Amino acid sequence: MRVLLEKNLHRTANVTTDEPNEFSREQQRETPHVSVLRQEYALADEMPPRRRRRLKIPIILFLLTCCSTFWVGVTNWHPVIPVIVALESSWQGSPDWMPLRQMIVRNWDQGLIYMGCLLLFLFTHEMGHFITTLIYRVPATVPIFLPFPLNPIGTLGAVIGMEPNVADRKQIFDIGIAGPLAGLVVAVPMCILGVRQLDLNELGGGQLAFQAPVLLDWLIHWMGIEGYDPSRGIWPQQMNPMLAAGWVGLLVTGLNMMPVGQLDGGHVTYTLFGKRSFLIAEAIIVLAVAYMIYVGTFHLVVMVLLLLLIGTRHPPTRDDRVKLGWFRFALGLASLSIPILCFPARIFILHE
Repeated sequence: MRVLLEKNLHRTANVTTDEPNEFSREQQRETPHVSVLRQEYALADEMPPRRRRRLKIPIILFLLTCCSTFWVGVTNWHPVIPVIVALESSWQGSPDWMPLRQMIVRNWDQGLIYMGCLLLFLFTHEMGHFITTLIYRVPATVPIFLPFPLNPIGTLGAVIGMEPNVADRKQIFDIGIAGPLAGLVVAVPMCILGVRQLDLNELGGGQLAFQAPVLLDWLIHWMGIEGYDPSRGIWPQQMNPMLAAGWVGLLVTGLNMMPVGQLDGGHVTYTLFGKRSFLIAEAIIVLAVAYMIYVGTFHLVVMVLLLLLIGTRHPPTRDDRVKLGWFRFALGLASLSIPILCFPARIFILHE
């Protein structure tokens, strides 16, 4: 149909008008429209095809993340131990899954609250990025959640994919910082409500405790929670689902705002300092390795390897010459304190 229309337009535009007749007068009236149509077709040929966002895999991963976070909440943030106990019973005969069923019946409300609060934080964080990409018309995927039922968190977070070299300097700054700021709007109230419910008189124990980051440590002292010892952390048995989700929210925000590569903090530092930002990223890696050696703990190895995997250098934007303005520059400098306030140095405190 489109080819036939082009041929007809071409034939109409080239008809001779030696003899004035009705057809020639009609053709003269139509000629301007012919040129407009041709321009529209030319523009349509130059425009890239609009891609449909794939929803099937993100929806499946979201549902799996619901299951993994629910499971972690049900198991009091010890997701592996109940499975090991059940499998050990299989060595003596058939596996006994009754304790698992009893635990789900007993703690299902805790699992649902933790799942709902954590997914609300992750969704808010990623939608901060996603909505900003829509405002600037930067092609991006929908938020993709990453389930992981074998760690005490139940997830590896969430991400969105974005086409490179499409956004300019100011747009990259806004996209990068929108997620952490939106996430903190949800995570901080969760921490406040969770600290209010925190009961450190309840007996705890085990080999793993949650370390409170600076911001959560301030909240606990400010709200006068008795029995808190920063050096020992908070036992999983003492955690409540609201506080656990808020703690994860601070952890994820602090990690994302690390000024490295294409993390949110890497976007911000690149827009602030340009190509020199890689010096800050490499300094962060060196300090992390030095800290692990000094303290004698290597639980941050995975984080350092991930940072090295994504790279310490940020690619150039579509236009690095766009001005940020004083407000964005000041906001970017202030946001560099987020990892200090939100990221716990050890994440987990290991007890022997």
